[in-house]
Amino acid sequence: MLSASLFRTPLRCVHRLPACTRWLSSVSKDSTKLGLVPTLQRIIKTGALGSEVTVSGWVRSVRVQKRIAFAEVSDGSTPRGIQIIMDDPHMAAGLATGCSVEIKGLLAESPGRGQSKEIQAKNISIIGGSDPETYPLQKKHHSMEFLREIGYLRPRSQTIGAVARLRSHAEMGLHRFFHENEFVRVHTPAITANDCEGGGETFQLTTPGSESTDPASDFFGKRVNLTVSGQLHLEIYNNAFKRVYNFNQAFRAEPSQTGRHLSEFWMVEAECAFVHSLDPLLGLVEQMVQSTTRYLLDNAGDELGFFAQKNEALSSLVQRIASSEPFARITYTEAIDILQKADALQKFVFSPRWGQDLQSEHERYLATKHFNGPLFVTDYPAEIKPFYMLPNTDGKTVACMDLLVPGPCELLGGSLREHDFERISHKIRSLGIEEGSLDWYTSLRKYGSVPHGGFGMGFERYIQMVTGLESVRDIIPFPRHAGRCLY
Repeated sequence: MLSASLFRTPLRCVHRLPACTRWLSSVSKDSTKLGLVPTLQRIIKTGALGSEVTVSGWVRSVRVQKRIAFAEVSDGSTPRGIQIIMDDPHMAAGLATGCSVEIKGLLAESPGRGQSKEIQAKNISIIGGSDPETYPLQKKHHSMEFLREIGYLRPRSQTIGAVARLRSHAEMGLHRFFHENEFVRVHTPAITANDCEGGGETFQLTTPGSESTDPASDFFGKRVNLTVSGQLHLEIYNNAFKRVYNFNQAFRAEPSQTGRHLSEFWMVEAECAFVHSLDPLLGLVEQMVQSTTRYLLDNAGDELGFFAQKNEALSSLVQRIASSEPFARITYTEAIDILQKADALQKFVFSPRWGQDLQSEHERYLATKHFNGPLFVTDYPAEIKPFYMLPNTDGKTVACMDLLVPGPCELLGGSLREHDFERISHKIRSLGIEEGSLDWYTSLRKYGSVPHGGFGMGFERYIQMVTGLESVRDIIPFPRHAGRCLY
């Protein structure tokens, strides 16, 4: 099994950071000038042994003996808290799991396993008390289902805390990748008058007290929804900027109760102009996923190690994705052939047939068993894909791709976009889409249209891939799904 310490070994930098990025990094290292109390992470990394420090945070555990007392305090900045040593057990009076404290003491080398430093307390102030009898987070294993029921406290748990830090670092890694590769970020709207995917699984917006069923009399004068994707809006900007991307929330009124679906989630989407084939898109996606994972290895190795410490397969997957080794590539037709041969031996619940979409069990077999790693599946049948995808010359398939990975299975999807005005107009009419509702979209093809393409990645699914967690409900801070919207 790969050691968790591997995740703290920086890989060779592929790109030299731009001056602005190096400047931002230097600013973050001097954040104590803001006048804020330093984090435990900063104290543990830079604090000198023997120096007097002040830490603040929340107590995870308290242990009182006859001549000494111990407490673990965390402030969310590290996977583990820091141990507080009290030579006088009376100093622990009033300390309880869950209470908030400010502690002054001396920073010392720790003989304890799994920690480098500890604090020999001189003064302890309780900022906010906590009833240890009713505090839900005790020092024991809690199921993820239980933690969802106490969502207002679950960020204090080690697992959810590690997820939160990974999310933060992964988002930074994505922004850095796009910034270094000259993409312009676009803030696409949450409220839209279109259904990008055409599935009809949208949340319709209306104003309170509206008695009319006629959308024309409602607030916007037409039917509007929460967005399922910012792609169509990104394409507007992609007709003025060669490379654009967003990092936005998306919403889908899908009643599914599986651990792979949410009603509110985050998407990373990108569009590139003057792209004539799928190859550049595949390369872009591959480098984005690899670069972001390398960024996590360099900046959140302890968090990755936390999830991989008892999961050799996850260790190997993260290292594999962070490497420069190309992802496997097959066509949909080749995938069906592989699956039909496997079906003769193991029998899937849904028999794979050409012309039908791949089921989760098919994607899982391809990514986990057959290839045992990330792979692109390209050129799906046109009939099972959205209207905006560019047809291939065979007349049966479209120039599209899905990236499959162990864990969440489908990580992202993308395609070349139809850029011909007549063809896209005919496609929209044939699907019976409301006349005139997408005139703005088709008109993009009338004024300097160019071949272009893009993709969208579910951010929670990426985090699911690097953590190995089974449900995306444990990856987003406040999960919303059918029948569930707490807080």
